[in-house]
Amino acid sequence: MADNTNFFTRVYEVVKQIPYGRVTSYGAVASYLGAARSARMVGWAMNASHTIENVPAHRVVNKQGLLTGKHHFDGTNLMQQLLESEGVTVIENQIQNLDAHFWDPYKELGTPKDV
Repeated sequence: MADNTNFFTRVYEVVKQIPYGRVTSYGAVASYLGAARSARMVGWAMNASHTIENVPAHRVVNKQGLLTGKHHFDGTNLMQQLLESEGVTVIENQIQNLDAHFWDPYKELGTPKDV
């Protein structure tokens, strides 16, 4: 089995850079890290991130803007509450006006240095 520690660490470094009030997708992070088919692994990293300081996992959603990871947060609606506290509107577990809130790692960070 491959060691996921390095990949997870790289995921966390990208996710830590998502600004307040913005979101990205599992696939966008995976693609940025040169692992376009590893969106699910990004999800696993987000699930494991709750013990890591300053990883805003609530800002990572699926490509349609659905809060697919919400069941990994304490409380029934914590993920939604965190996003709404940042000015992101969520209705029926879906981010509204996703294009306005979407943060693209390629546009914001440029080409990854270690890929």
